[in-house]
Amino acid sequence: MRSLISATLEDLELPTKVDEAENGFEALRLLPRQRYDLIVTDINMPDINGLELVSFVKDNAAYRRIPLIIISTEGSERDRDRGMELGADAYLVKPFSPDDLQRVAQDLLSVGGEA
Repeated sequence: MRSLISATLEDLELPTKVDEAENGFEALRLLPRQRYDLIVTDINMPDINGLELVSFVKDNAAYRRIPLIIISTEGSERDRDRGMELGADAYLVKPFSPDDLQRVAQDLLSVGGEA
């Protein structure tokens, strides 16, 4: 799934470099190493789940302005609402179409608004 997401994002009209993290801890280790324009996370990850990652990112002044997309099998309205309340800018439910991911990412990267 990470490979599909990476390939989809690399095909955006904007120049895109994608870093992949295998889990939440690795994502946290990557964040201070360079500037990121977009974060995509799943809710279900080992170590630190996606909601904890969203909370960390949005509570940290250095990262809170980075647009964040949650992609998850957790498709209930409760799960979506929780992710959005924590600060996610968009929430896509698996299975999703690559076109939907590209549209949401492009919108967030272009205008920095909610998708």
